[in-house]
Amino acid sequence: MRLKNGDKVQVLWGKDKGKTGKVLQIFVDRNVASVEGINLMTKHMRQKKEGEKGQKIQFPAPLPMDKLMLVCPRCSKPTRVGIKKLDNKKQARVCKQCNEVI
Repeated sequence: MRLKNGDKVQVLWGKDKGKTGKVLQIFVDRNVASVEGINLMTKHMRQKKEGEKGQKIQFPAPLPMDKLMLVCPRCSKPTRVGIKKLDNKKQARVCKQCNEVI
C-alpha cells in the first residue's frame, strides 16, 4: 500500500474531482479508502423511541484507491509515490516530484 491513514490525498476523477482530504480508513482487501469530506452519502435513520425524530446522517463512502493520489506534505503537489531503501534495511516512501522522504 502506498497510502496510509492520515495522508492527504487528491481525487483524480469522478464527481469530487480535484478535491483534497485526509484518509480516514483503508480497506486493503477491497482496495478502497474512505476520505474525509469526499464521496459523501446520506443515510436515513428511523426514530428509535416514541417521540424522537428520525435523522439524516452523512458519511464518507469508500473510494477506489486508483482514484486517489497522494499530496506531498513538502512540495504540496499531487505526486506518485516511490519506495527508497534506507541504510538500516528499512523502506521509506519518496515523493517523485521533489525526491523527499514522506
